[in-house]
Amino acid sequence: MMKLYETRVAPNPRRVRIFLAEKGLLDQVELIEVDLQKGDNLTREYAARNPLKKVPVLELEDGTCIAETMAICRYVEEAFPDTPRLLGTTALEKAHVEQWLRWIDFYFMMPTGMAFQHTTGFFKDRMTPYPEWGEECKRQAARFFDFLDRSLSDSRYLCGDEFTAADINALCALDFNKAIQQRITPEQQNLRAWHERLYERPSVSA
Repeated sequence: MMKLYETRVAPNPRRVRIFLAEKGLLDQVELIEVDLQKGDNLTREYAARNPLKKVPVLELEDGTCIAETMAICRYVEEAFPDTPRLLGTTALEKAHVEQWLRWIDFYFMMPTGMAFQHTTGFFKDRMTPYPEWGEECKRQAARFFDFLDRSLSDSRYLCGDEFTAADINALCALDFNKAIQQRITPEQQNLRAWHERLYERPSVSA
């Protein structure tokens, strides 16, 4: 059985968990909790799985380890071709999904993560927080809420009418904004409808 080393409340492992659930593969993976605050990820044993000491990590049955969220998702997409496709089917669909994945990572998840690290003090024992930088990152993340709302004005999902990994990643980043006290505003009706639509999917609560 494959093993997924994760921190359940963290957004990146959640992306993988939803991805696996959408493909009907979650019961084929053993979930192993990694306590980041206690430093479980800083041990020599964990560093052997991922030298950057981050979560998530997928360990295959032969002991091979894959780190990084999208690397894990791409492996699963290719290794289980008979499951629902979440990274696109045609060349254009794949490009469109990839475009959104990069936008979400660089302009939404990254500033959200930096705002969390630099304003909450969660990792102050292993880094130097810069609160002003954290507040700027928080503003950047808030602007992406508006971008998502506009992008969803004429489609059910980010890449049209089909649910993809782009929706998974955007949802996990958006929900993690609660940790920095940011939520969907009443004016962002398209975004709210999309968010509610996604929460109707059983995978989102996996």
